[in-house]
Amino acid sequence: MAENKKQVNPLFITKDDEYLFAQGNHYEIYEKLGAHKTTVNGEDGVYFAVWAPNAQYVNVIGSFNEWDIYKDNMQRLGDGGIFALFIPGAKVGDMYKYVITTPEGKKLYKADPYANHAQLRPDNASVVADLAEFTWTDSAWQKERETTDYNKKPMAIYECHIGSWMKHPVSGDDEKETGFYNYREFADRFVEYCKEMKYTHVELMGIAEHPFDGSWGYQVTGYYAPTSRYGTPADFMYLVNKLHKNHIGVILDWVPAHFPRDEFGLATFDGSCLYEHPDSRRGEHPDWGTKIFNYGKNEVRNFLIANAMFWVEKFHIDGLRVDAVASMLYLDYGRRDGQWLPNEYGNNKNLEAIEFFRHLNSMMKKRNPGTLMIAEESTAWPLVTGDPKEGGLGFSFKWNMGWMHDFCEYMKLDPLFRKNNHYALTFAMSYNESENYILPLSHDEVVHLKCSMLNKMPGFYVDKFANLRVGYTYMFTHCGKKLLFMGQEFGQDQEWSEARELEWHYLQDKEHSSLKYYMSKLLEIYNKYPCMYENDNNWKSFEWINADNAEDSTYTYMRKSESGRNNILVVLNMTPMKREGYKVGVPKKKKYKLLLNSDEECFGGNGTEIPKEISAKAEPWDGKEYSISFDLPAYGAAVFLF
Repeated sequence: MAENKKQVNPLFITKDDEYLFAQGNHYEIYEKLGAHKTTVNGEDGVYFAVWAPNAQYVNVIGSFNEWDIYKDNMQRLGDGGIFALFIPGAKVGDMYKYVITTPEGKKLYKADPYANHAQLRPDNASVVADLAEFTWTDSAWQKERETTDYNKKPMAIYECHIGSWMKHPVSGDDEKETGFYNYREFADRFVEYCKEMKYTHVELMGIAEHPFDGSWGYQVTGYYAPTSRYGTPADFMYLVNKLHKNHIGVILDWVPAHFPRDEFGLATFDGSCLYEHPDSRRGEHPDWGTKIFNYGKNEVRNFLIANAMFWVEKFHIDGLRVDAVASMLYLDYGRRDGQWLPNEYGNNKNLEAIEFFRHLNSMMKKRNPGTLMIAEESTAWPLVTGDPKEGGLGFSFKWNMGWMHDFCEYMKLDPLFRKNNHYALTFAMSYNESENYILPLSHDEVVHLKCSMLNKMPGFYVDKFANLRVGYTYMFTHCGKKLLFMGQEFGQDQEWSEARELEWHYLQDKEHSSLKYYMSKLLEIYNKYPCMYENDNNWKSFEWINADNAEDSTYTYMRKSESGRNNILVVLNMTPMKREGYKVGVPKKKKYKLLLNSDEECFGGNGTEIPKEISAKAEPWDGKEYSISFDLPAYGAAVFLF
């Protein structure tokens, strides 16, 4: 045995490992499968392990053996279908693939499902990495997160695609000359911007390795690898560490709903439907052309649940925004009659996916308390953020897609027609208590001919900015945590494209720079006053003063603190008509201090003046004993402290 240098280390993958993986409960299986540098019999090398139960045999090929498909034959460890081999002399940075020979003799060239690094597309070999080479310095952040209740904290999330946030100029025709910022370059520039704007979190799109830029990272081939577009795993760790040192949380988009058909990826991995469901009625998305994971198979569930743990435990990620949850919950999602298979009870609920979510969220809460699990769920599925013990799915938050749809449809309207759709902006509060919500204006709202947020707005160019200011004020003072896609904070003119950077040059124009300044002030108020965030999921912090003034298209409401101090009064005018001497009912006879007037010239407005302090008078209005009055600007928002 000692003479055979290329061997299986019997202590590396144990019988217990095999058993737990087969049961679907090995939450650190990524430490065993994949490629790991180690030492056997005094020689440094790399230990390779892959799950391929249907394979006749498996070989490792790579830069360490001249890509010879016959040289390094892996050993099947047991009945579970794991193949493993130690190769002395292999090292960090080496490229490799698995050659899987099916029972029919067909050879499949596959990237490692558990690889931690990969070649830059269009190349697709896996790369040996060492995740222990980076030294973390964010222990204080990590410890604080464990006990943080984000239902009681401000959450203003900046959704960001690194590859198109900002680019280097490029020259030449080399398809790999992308202009991408390295993770470290991005970190250094982004941190300052995020702090200036006062966002609390960033949600990063497209971090897991993917072959096609145009998928935006939603068709993943490397679930355990930060994309090499922007650097190495250590570079990505630097980014997360720096964000934490600057008190900015990191959320990743995570895609357990489907995966692409690329030949080097997970599809028909060992010649069988290993990761995907074997029945096309459950294993394929007709609209997306992708494969669907088999959530009923223990090892596949383990692959995904361990992957969620991997990003949190190895890369210190603070939360996962789970993509396309609805497509997983409903067996008939995106399908016509005859294209889907009912469950054992004859209905359209995906029982295996439901159990998957409950298992995932329960274990995440147990292993990594304080981690945010966020569902992008577009239907009225009940208890998405409810306790699994009470029939819920166990997520921390749910994107409020209903709010988003109503808001966008309302804001697109000519102001003449807004009075007929007045309750589109009040409806979300009628179901606000049902879940812990995040209000999202994400990348999905500014692509596919939907227009940028700016160009959704009606009216002349200057009116579009005024509409955005009042619309964003409504969003950031409404119940629910906040998410805004990059570029919309300064009025990106074009729809977003992954192929070009944001239109930063527009910040030379007053309208765009003024909107950015307004958003920073709005975020400052949001973060400063607990009434804006400490009771988002109930009525304790929100009260309509007048939700019914459809004729004028105005809205007035309060955000109330638990302490009773530093409450906020919000008055919104959704028309181009200035309301002189506008009267608002208020609950107390005291002074109301102006915090924000969206029509100030420094914000790009017309300069309508509102007194810095207004004393309430004992004149009943809006069902209140007292009232204040002031000139409410056209397309204006006024925010008061009392």
